[in-house]
Amino acid sequence: MDSDSILNDYRLICESRAASVLARKEVLAGRAKFGIFGDGKEVAQVAMAKVFQTGDFRSGYYRDQTFMMAIGALTIQQYFAQLYAHPNPKAEPASGGRMMNSHFATRFIDDAGEWLPLQRLKNAAADVSCTGSQMPRLLGLAYASKLYRHNPKLAGWTNFSDRGNEIAFGTIGDAATSEGMFFETLNAAGVLQVPLLVSVWDDAYGISVGAAYHTTRRSISKALAGFQRTATEAGLAIFEVDGWNYAQLCCVYRKAADLCRKDHVPVLVHVKALTQPQGHSTSGSHERYKSADRLSWEAEYDCNRQMRRWLLDSHLASSKTLDHVEQTARDAAQDALRAAWRAHQSDTSVAHAQVVQLLEKVCVGQKSQVDVAVITDALRCAQPLTRSALTQAVEHALYALRDAPYLLKKPLLAWRHRYRLQNRHTFNTHLYSSSKRAAMRVPHVQPTFSTDAPRIEGYRILQACFDHLLEQHPSCFVLGQDVGVLGGVNQGLAGLQKKHGVLRVTDTSIRECTMLGQGIGAAMRGLRPIVEIQYLDYLPYALQIISDDLATLRYRTCGGQQAPVIVRTRGHRLEGMWHSGSYLASVIHSVRGVYVLVPRDMVRAAGFYNTMMRSDDPAIIIECLNGYRLKERFPNNLKDFTLPLGLPEVLRSGKDITLVTYGAMCRLALEAAEILEEMEIDCEVIDVQSLLPFDRRGVIAASLQRTRRIVFADEDVPGGTTAYMMQCVLETQRGYPHLDTAPATLSSQPHRPAYGDDGNYFSKPNVETLVEKIYSVMQDALPAKYPPMM
Repeated sequence: MDSDSILNDYRLICESRAASVLARKEVLAGRAKFGIFGDGKEVAQVAMAKVFQTGDFRSGYYRDQTFMMAIGALTIQQYFAQLYAHPNPKAEPASGGRMMNSHFATRFIDDAGEWLPLQRLKNAAADVSCTGSQMPRLLGLAYASKLYRHNPKLAGWTNFSDRGNEIAFGTIGDAATSEGMFFETLNAAGVLQVPLLVSVWDDAYGISVGAAYHTTRRSISKALAGFQRTATEAGLAIFEVDGWNYAQLCCVYRKAADLCRKDHVPVLVHVKALTQPQGHSTSGSHERYKSADRLSWEAEYDCNRQMRRWLLDSHLASSKTLDHVEQTARDAAQDALRAAWRAHQSDTSVAHAQVVQLLEKVCVGQKSQVDVAVITDALRCAQPLTRSALTQAVEHALYALRDAPYLLKKPLLAWRHRYRLQNRHTFNTHLYSSSKRAAMRVPHVQPTFSTDAPRIEGYRILQACFDHLLEQHPSCFVLGQDVGVLGGVNQGLAGLQKKHGVLRVTDTSIRECTMLGQGIGAAMRGLRPIVEIQYLDYLPYALQIISDDLATLRYRTCGGQQAPVIVRTRGHRLEGMWHSGSYLASVIHSVRGVYVLVPRDMVRAAGFYNTMMRSDDPAIIIECLNGYRLKERFPNNLKDFTLPLGLPEVLRSGKDITLVTYGAMCRLALEAAEILEEMEIDCEVIDVQSLLPFDRRGVIAASLQRTRRIVFADEDVPGGTTAYMMQCVLETQRGYPHLDTAPATLSSQPHRPAYGDDGNYFSKPNVETLVEKIYSVMQDALPAKYPPMM
């Protein structure tokens, strides 16, 4: 490196440090809510940035500001815009003010939802605060390079990859390496041999907890010695380097990146002896838990100070030159701060002036004018200007003006309506896709059946469906435990690995969290993974990653990133505590941002797979465990038909009462309805088909309007998904006025189902309990016609 390049690195680390110092002051002064910074890691990050190339990906955490600045993906003004939560993607492109400061991301898709040319960009997957959560999708980002390198059908996908020569860079704090996600990811990376380069920033603390509590032998590189690759055995390449030594850092990162990129092997760089000059965050002082000796050592071995000393000792710059660089850096950071604050406040200043003017006009001559004047004066002097303060002022003024004539309040009400819509767009959009490929926009194609359509087992319908998907979509692949050689525990993928190859239908070890992460990262790079979680009971191993990463991805990047993963699993009725999971409420309340689809049979499951593969949204599709051997008619258009999301199906028309359910309960509901018909109860049975979204067209409320009575039934715990469905129908769809008797729910017992047929019968709803529940509702409504049965 020439001296100009080295001095430019020094300028950058000084700017980053100055930004950290100013950001902390802004939080303590009350102009920002919270701060967490990358001070103490600057030198290591500029060294890492030197080997980060266009087309590469980063999956890191909230200490990486210097790296993001060094690769040109973050300006200091954008850094401060995020600190102030500026809700404008043009000012704060990582998240439009939705993520806490120091949570970084670049844009992967444009405003229309179309992929940007990722191969020509330096890419950063959106950060997640939960420690270790960046690791699972890091595996997927690296795994995508392997697929692009070895799958000849992807050779033309040059917007996403240069023949798989990209590295996925990961960063993690040393304390977070104690998380299971870290070990699971590195183990999988060693097995898969993918180009993954992880940097561990080791400053010896996890907030206040020292290294003695975190890692065996107090060193993650020593603890992972068994993972070290050898001349004869695959594994990880492991490097150690001091985080204050600029020259050694540049050398180590060059070696590590060359090995990772050329040989396609995973690499760990343990960056030791780092410091954290401002402590963990603005929530407290590190002087409370660090000894005087430690604080003295940190002052001496601050990486920025050590680089300055090295520059002087190496005669690469004079003290006067470095003083000038440092002062220029401080000035640049201060200028960026001022510009970011002005931009943040200007977005609100116009609305502020409008509200003050409206309030001044509306209070004239009113008995409430004193109250409104007080509100107006407080708002006029408010600093800083916030959207919530404007909204609160208008709301409180309307409280005071509740008796005033409507025409007087009309301008204020109109402004309130416009501002609500504006802020709804600013803060409440991009939970799901709104592009032309959004799941809600996939055209509905009905399945067609010939008169002599064969009736075959459900698993064979799924085999044909997945076969078509793999043929039609070269970007599609399936991964999961036992999906390859065995073809799945229920044979839905039987024979497909042999036909399409091990890269397309891939066995994994038992590691649900990183299976899902493998899918997320690959989907972020344009691929279409179907990740199989063998049973719904095992989904909690991956639920945190689905909830915190996948479900929030599009929202937290303000529409800038997407990962259209399809999660395939199975649940509902079978046998025993661990293979009969139906805890859907814990899923649907955790994964808003991911569609949750509950087909009652395999034809409808195939329709959902077709729909989601044509969309750019993620989904969980839950197949019925006891449906694989049941015979169904084979559709003529299996590869083409699609099932719409959020459209219930009326399985049986009736005029007396509506029964709402889904999944494996549908067959029981229809059996119960036949028995009830003999009791002169005409029961309408509705299969909701999808829980997220739920009945977008009000099919259930329309049924309730006809029948006046309703029961919600499922296999979840009491107060679970039945309560969710009831709230959707009675409140959201405004079905409550149509009731002529209390609505009812029927769920499983509040425990896991006991083993065996009898255990299942007495743990979950059955035909008899359905009949009893519906009859009791009818008896409440019409006691003369329906006397007590027992």
